[in-house]
Amino acid sequence: MIIKALVENTTVSEEYKNEHGLSLYIETLNHKLLFDLGASFLFAENAQKLGVDISEVDLVVISHGHYDHGGGLKTFLNVNSKAKIYVNRQAFAKHYASRQGGEKVYIGLDEALMQSERLIFAGEHFIIDEELELFSNIKGRKLISSGNQDILMESGGMLVQDNFSHEQNLIISEGGKTLLVAGCAHNGIVNIIDHLIEIKHSPPHYVIGGFHLYSRSADKYEDAALINLIGLYLKDTGSFCYTCHCTGIEPYQRLKEIMREKIEYLSTGSQLKILS
Repeated sequence: MIIKALVENTTVSEEYKNEHGLSLYIETLNHKLLFDLGASFLFAENAQKLGVDISEVDLVVISHGHYDHGGGLKTFLNVNSKAKIYVNRQAFAKHYASRQGGEKVYIGLDEALMQSERLIFAGEHFIIDEELELFSNIKGRKLISSGNQDILMESGGMLVQDNFSHEQNLIISEGGKTLLVAGCAHNGIVNIIDHLIEIKHSPPHYVIGGFHLYSRSADKYEDAALINLIGLYLKDTGSFCYTCHCTGIEPYQRLKEIMREKIEYLSTGSQLKILS
């Protein structure tokens, strides 16, 4: 399996532009897929530099309804004419972030794109094929990021705290091993892995994604005690983690102290080969 980070908050070199967002190209035995599309057209620009032909992608997963993960959808639909896009229907609800000073900023997807016939609205456990499955509706509430308090959704004409029912995660199975791919893990990476264990009866061999330990809205990192507990949990699973995006560099460094060789950071331009 080949994985290339098309978009992430940081970059491995000046050759690749970066932005606040996430987009991963994943090439499995049977698929060429994108997990998330970043905030803009940038994923397509970096894809070309990394030798990825976006027109040949056969499947897209959008993890949740925030612009930094689905902002490139219009670009993708214009460049690729065949791939189905798997998204939770609630991802197209109205989502906002509360910035410092109380300003409410729209951070949702382009609602006009919801009418595309290429969208497939996935349920809480959606099996695509023998390699790929999606799951959402995470019930656990252990070790949740306090940054979630600044993220809102519209309900009944009012803004309320987002419940992240629109967030879905991807499981890739290959060669008897599993990879969990998460976007921001708003529901808590611990709860997401616990849910995966209920499905697969064992922890994933690999985990890739943001752990939401940095709040861009409040410009602050999660408490060290919370990060430590998450690090200890991840270490105990035995999973190898590649983290990125909303984890934040300082929280990553703390996780690195706990997990040592079991975690690495994934930047724009990073390329991996795993599960093979």
